[in-house]
Amino acid sequence: MAYDVVVIGTGPGGYVCAIRAAQLGLKTAVVEKDRTFGGTCLNVGCIPSKALLYASHLYEEAGRDFEKMGIKVPAPKLDLTQMMTFKQEGVDGNVKGVDFLFKKNKIDAYVGKGRIAAPGKVEVSTGNGKTETIETKSIVIATGSYVTRLAGIETDENRIVSSTGGLELSKVPDRLLVVGAGVIGLELGSVWRRLGSKVEVVEFLDRILPGMDNEIARSFQRILEKQGIKFRLASKVTGIDQKGKKLKISVEPATGGKAEILEADVALVAIGRVPYTDGLGLAEAGVKLDNKKRVIVDARFKTNVEGIYAIGDVIAGPMLAHKAEDEGIAAAENIAGNAGMVNHDAIPNVIYTFPEVASVGKTEEELKAEGIAYRIGKFPFSANGRAKVNKTTEGFVKILADDKTDRVLGVHIIGADAGTLIGEVTLAMEFGASSEDIARTCHAHPTLSEAVKEAALAVDKRAIHM
Repeated sequence: MAYDVVVIGTGPGGYVCAIRAAQLGLKTAVVEKDRTFGGTCLNVGCIPSKALLYASHLYEEAGRDFEKMGIKVPAPKLDLTQMMTFKQEGVDGNVKGVDFLFKKNKIDAYVGKGRIAAPGKVEVSTGNGKTETIETKSIVIATGSYVTRLAGIETDENRIVSSTGGLELSKVPDRLLVVGAGVIGLELGSVWRRLGSKVEVVEFLDRILPGMDNEIARSFQRILEKQGIKFRLASKVTGIDQKGKKLKISVEPATGGKAEILEADVALVAIGRVPYTDGLGLAEAGVKLDNKKRVIVDARFKTNVEGIYAIGDVIAGPMLAHKAEDEGIAAAENIAGNAGMVNHDAIPNVIYTFPEVASVGKTEEELKAEGIAYRIGKFPFSANGRAKVNKTTEGFVKILADDKTDRVLGVHIIGADAGTLIGEVTLAMEFGASSEDIARTCHAHPTLSEAVKEAALAVDKRAIHM
């Protein structure tokens, strides 16, 4: 059967692309190598991690903060098995939702490993040795990414785990060592720290959260240290001895030197992700890749080969589900002859710890490197009425605006519900707003969003409550 579009991969980018293509009247199919739809995000990434972050936060809050609010309850007892069931129920609901949407939009689904046999032809290999070739006018590569391996160390998803195994531990480890101080390592480290683990993070760089605004990263590290997470920066893991009851982990200075042995029950390796481009037949089809094995595309997400497109983690840019979704929509619209585009300068990024960290646009370091003059407006949540009564006063809002035009160039937030607050300023940046525009917009009182308005006022040194 011939299709207008075949999407390889059903993660957030792939399934959204397929749905939008079907909405536009294109006969659409998807190819998925796993048993369930939704990719890493829905199955072993964004969705299950957020379920555990939410549940573990409530567990800690019940044991630590309820009594301060006049709520007297017995000390909470952890039922990890039930917490994992809670997590899986959320995953199942989302995965079934994608299946329903495929059927609703009359999208055909092929289960098997997809490979581009030639432009206009996708070969699907099922587990029983059978192959089927699908003909199509356009192909969208949406195969996502997989975890980066630590050289010389194999994960068994039991004692040495990737993010996948880090979501499935059968008991709370007494000591957890996290390799990598990026988003995934800090989120999962936070989960297990709340549930009782002693957590230490080893990071090769001399800072956490590479790519994040440096002031935000330093402030966030202090907050996490106050919560009990230890950090060993400018350090590298060079080996893990698994012979005893405890893992013996060799850690050296990043520049080399004498090794120190750290003990842990579980080691979580979270040093990043790499694009899933191997085994797709890209070289044979003539599709060009960059030096990081990412597919090279133009502004319309077209590769150098006619009829082949790529989106999400397999192309350049941050590996974020919502970036992939927007690119999937744009690619489908371009295939249909419309004008689909994505403003990559307004892609928000959120770390779902407590407090949350959220950012969009440029960091101070990027603006300095580009020689752009800017002004800063900052406002602490300790001066926000709602944050005060909720006892969530950690963090601040930071707005970076062009010194001449006042256009908002970047916004960085640490605080409760920062992931929701970042939506307002992302919309503002999408419309080319100035800090004055945000400052002149009426914000409801009492809300955390007032801190955003006050930070905008602070750009012009006229914050009211500070």
